[in-house]
Amino acid sequence: MKDNTLYYGDNLKVMRQHIGDASVDLVYLDPPFNSQRDYNVLFREQSGEPAQGQIKAFTDTWQWSERAYIEFCETCPLPALAELMQGFVRTLGRNDLTAYLVMMAPRLVELHRVLKPTGSLYLHCDPTASHYLKVMLDVIFGARNFRNEIVWVRDPAGKGGKRVSRQWPRNIDVILFYTKSDTYAFHQQYLPLTEEQKRAYRYEDARGRYKAVQRGNYSDAMWERFRAEGRIHVSESGKEYLKYYLDEARATIGCVWSDILGFGTRTAASELLGYPTQKPLALLERIIQASSNENNTVLDPFCGCGTAVVAAQKLNRRWIGIDITHLAIALIKYRLSDMFDLKEGVDYRVIGEPTSVEDARALALQDRDEFQRWAIGLIPRAFPYQQKKGADTGIDGMLHFTDNPREHPKKVVIQVKSGRVGVKDIRDFRGVLEREGATLGLFVSLEPPTEPMLREAEQAGYYKTPLGDIALPRLQIRTVEQLLRGEGFAIPSAALLMGVAQATRAQPADKQNALDL
Repeated sequence: MKDNTLYYGDNLKVMRQHIGDASVDLVYLDPPFNSQRDYNVLFREQSGEPAQGQIKAFTDTWQWSERAYIEFCETCPLPALAELMQGFVRTLGRNDLTAYLVMMAPRLVELHRVLKPTGSLYLHCDPTASHYLKVMLDVIFGARNFRNEIVWVRDPAGKGGKRVSRQWPRNIDVILFYTKSDTYAFHQQYLPLTEEQKRAYRYEDARGRYKAVQRGNYSDAMWERFRAEGRIHVSESGKEYLKYYLDEARATIGCVWSDILGFGTRTAASELLGYPTQKPLALLERIIQASSNENNTVLDPFCGCGTAVVAAQKLNRRWIGIDITHLAIALIKYRLSDMFDLKEGVDYRVIGEPTSVEDARALALQDRDEFQRWAIGLIPRAFPYQQKKGADTGIDGMLHFTDNPREHPKKVVIQVKSGRVGVKDIRDFRGVLEREGATLGLFVSLEPPTEPMLREAEQAGYYKTPLGDIALPRLQIRTVEQLLRGEGFAIPSAALLMGVAQATRAQPADKQNALDL
């Protein structure tokens, strides 16, 4: 497939600048819910050590911006939506909730623009915001184009998540399903029958088990056709029924989904990547199978760790993913590589990330933390590392490698510098290397190293691997320019992604019987 693309950046700007009118067949979005929480990626050491740190993926808190509100009201192409937003602000006040709604409104307008006339949109949210978002979607898409409110019971037993004593457990999410018009793709999805349902098929003939159902509204001609096919069951009283066979029976999936478990219940741990708000692959496969066809384009503007992207790839759809953090983009790259052997620049594009030293320098000036995370992403299988609040351990990233199956994976520490560097930085990093008991230390610099820095790094010595007695410098220095050219660090064997499970190879998608509507 061509034109599969990951975008780094604000999805509002990306859609306005890069995604054309009526170019997308299906939109799935799982935006933040304004939960007033920090969401962190949790790390576990591959060596089995206790968790050492975590990285903040995003802060799900929105602060009121009068400027953003005025700009939206002045530029909104739908007067009714602007009036609705003004009504929200008058009744709810200027607060975090209305700030969140002001953030969502222009993005929903853009998503309507990029959808084809035959396109569909699924908005995943929790009940704290779903009612406001539904009214906004009614205005943007038209109330007549509302199709379903799907309730995902992510924890049917109510055992996962935080315990609450004065209300029912919060174990559901809401998914709002809209279309752009009355003409759209929809393929009904089915589940296998339960054992209890199968027991209703208590008769049997040469073809197999069946149940007898009443004639209903079948015409005489159709009934005679069934008779010719041997599909008429005659009761002891002589009354005729239609034979409905077990091998053609299907249980239609309705708008309450309790068969797909959320993480924290019994969902297979092999899917978990440690990313907050990650959704099960089966959930996205169901949506994509139901509301798109092969080679259609699927867009996820809040793509996180890329479950919608992965599901689209698995189901032979084209895809577009957008996220505002390099952490998410790096995770998706790893996932696409692990599951499908896809390579950036060959099988898909990444737009918005630095491609030159000048781009990298601009990112460093704009956001030092994002620069660090992007630079660490240039090292295969490395992952950012965030020490406890207030601490400075001198570690910006980590990875582990194996070169002896009888030993624990060996630790590699990474440090990234975006400003001026000198021999003191290398001397300090040598101290980090020794303190952590790390086998290797990787030093990434935006600026070229000085000769004293190179000599200091050499004094850290060498590590000799059992793989052909190869000796590797224990402390290695690379510039961003070198990494962009593909001149990576010397690391033996296959590095293991720190604290995030390697995504399992993709299996063929389940082929469910489908009915086009």
